[in-house]
Amino acid sequence: MNLLYLTLVFPLIGFVLLSFSRGRFSENLSALIGVGSVGLSALLSAWIIWQFNAAPPLDGAYNQLLWQWMDVDGFAPRFALYLDGLSLTMLGVVTGVGFLIHLFASWYMRGEAGYSRFFAYTNLFIASMLLLILGDNLLLLYFGWEGVGLCSYLLIGFYYSERKNGNAALKAFIVTRVGDVFMAIGLFLLFINLGTLDIQQLLEIAPHRYVEGDAWLWLATLMLLGGAVGKSAQLPLQTWLADAMAGPTPVSALIHAATMVTAGVYLIARTHGLFLLTPEVLELVGIVGGVTLVLAGFAALVQTDIKRILAYSTMSQIGYMFLALGVGAWDAAIFHLMTHAFFKALLFLASGSVIHACHHEQNIFRMGGLWKKLPLAYASFIVGGAALAALPLITAGFYSKDEILWEAFASGHSGLLYAGLAGAFLTSLYTFRLIFIAFHGEQKTEAHAGHGLAHNLPLATLIVLSTFVGALITPPLAGVLPQSAGHAGGEGKLALEVISGSVAVAGIILAALLFLGRRRLVQALAASTPGRLLSAWWFAAWGFDWLYDWLFVKPYLLLCRLLARDPMDRSIALLPRLAVVSHQLLSRSQNGQLRWYAGAVACGAVAILGLILLSAF
Repeated sequence: MNLLYLTLVFPLIGFVLLSFSRGRFSENLSALIGVGSVGLSALLSAWIIWQFNAAPPLDGAYNQLLWQWMDVDGFAPRFALYLDGLSLTMLGVVTGVGFLIHLFASWYMRGEAGYSRFFAYTNLFIASMLLLILGDNLLLLYFGWEGVGLCSYLLIGFYYSERKNGNAALKAFIVTRVGDVFMAIGLFLLFINLGTLDIQQLLEIAPHRYVEGDAWLWLATLMLLGGAVGKSAQLPLQTWLADAMAGPTPVSALIHAATMVTAGVYLIARTHGLFLLTPEVLELVGIVGGVTLVLAGFAALVQTDIKRILAYSTMSQIGYMFLALGVGAWDAAIFHLMTHAFFKALLFLASGSVIHACHHEQNIFRMGGLWKKLPLAYASFIVGGAALAALPLITAGFYSKDEILWEAFASGHSGLLYAGLAGAFLTSLYTFRLIFIAFHGEQKTEAHAGHGLAHNLPLATLIVLSTFVGALITPPLAGVLPQSAGHAGGEGKLALEVISGSVAVAGIILAALLFLGRRRLVQALAASTPGRLLSAWWFAAWGFDWLYDWLFVKPYLLLCRLLARDPMDRSIALLPRLAVVSHQLLSRSQNGQLRWYAGAVACGAVAILGLILLSAF
């Protein structure tokens, strides 16, 4: 485990090599460096995971000090890496799933301008994400946090020649920066009150320094929650995620499904001891997740873009993780984070295969009948969609999502339980709506299936991990996160499993009735007045963009217009104007006429004599 730092160094070296290549490397060499660096990191991570499980370190954690970062008036954060069961789980997800996505991207991005630039950005992202999850203090975590934000901006706006893509990148950058400012304020509060940003020291000191519900800690955890909702696209900072689909599809899989958007979940789980001392904020975490998962589910139900449907489903699934955190189901939240990385990466990569095959068409209503033409992509959507819908017993998503619902029930949060069940029904409905419309019915476009190892291997691997096989991987969280109220199970767990499984199956059956065949009932509902109103409202994601435009953007632009005529600016502008006028007047006196000069000398002499006479009196 003393080689832990190399998991960061390998992708960082890949970033440096590709950045300084200035696009002169061939596609094969760029792919070798970009994919190979993450592959080496994944192999080393697998070795570290095996070592950790075979010979667990003392106290269940390994700390690797690299160097003293700074020491300023008692503020002395270290550049050190911390590995325990939580960061080990994240390490496996980031490097393992990240490698599969990089391998697929080497096929998907062939022929695109900026091939090496793409892998430079993704390598830097992997390095930043690893720094985020392995940092032993909140400042180092925040350094990685900002790094993934920068990479997100660069990758969303990868096709920068189109203005809409640049706008989407800018929107993601600004909205997530709002959350980052909240998080920075939270770090300031914690350091001022506890004198350290070392995560383990914070968790040890806080219970002795604060009483439960302390106002300062309440404010600090609320600020941390602000940072988490920004990065994880939860209410009210969720508006950036759907527009982030402007980036290449592997970017959507890497950043906006498997890794970056789960950073908020990791942050809350990592600082769980602080949130346990502020139960009101922890309750708010669950409420935010419950509301977000339902709102995002309705929004996904009417989208027509294949990637935007998956984007809203990501928002909804992260909502499940926040719900789990809010009810104290820490292990269930991380378990769902892991399984979600498997099946959502599968769905995004499969959507990339479909988009590539259909000549970059993304509207599902312009597809249809693709299951014969694209058998591997169809299998990927069936398995990934079933896992997303939590089909009972055979999918990874069932085991993780069912654990969350049980924990919500066992902890007495009935409202969040009902929200979770409603979200499960909506998830089944919109997921199989996508599958039935895109892959069944009349074929509306020509499609050519992808081929090759770089295309097939990631999809096949993720198909296996999205089944019950993926659920057999148990995150080693014992002793790292506290056990929740329903951890041991109970008599009602089987009944709840039957109910949740029935809800998932009911959603699939309803989707088949509505979206297979001629879809007359759906068309009639959509054509009705309430149907048109709700469709437009949900299609616009409940109008949050419109609301924020009126609350923030328009007042800001108005303020800019008012300040453009600022009186202070005009007053300062008088000085250069006075200089110009004086210059013009004086320049007219230099006209080359002898009489004018003689008169000026006489007038000057008279003025001087007058001043002398006045001074004499």
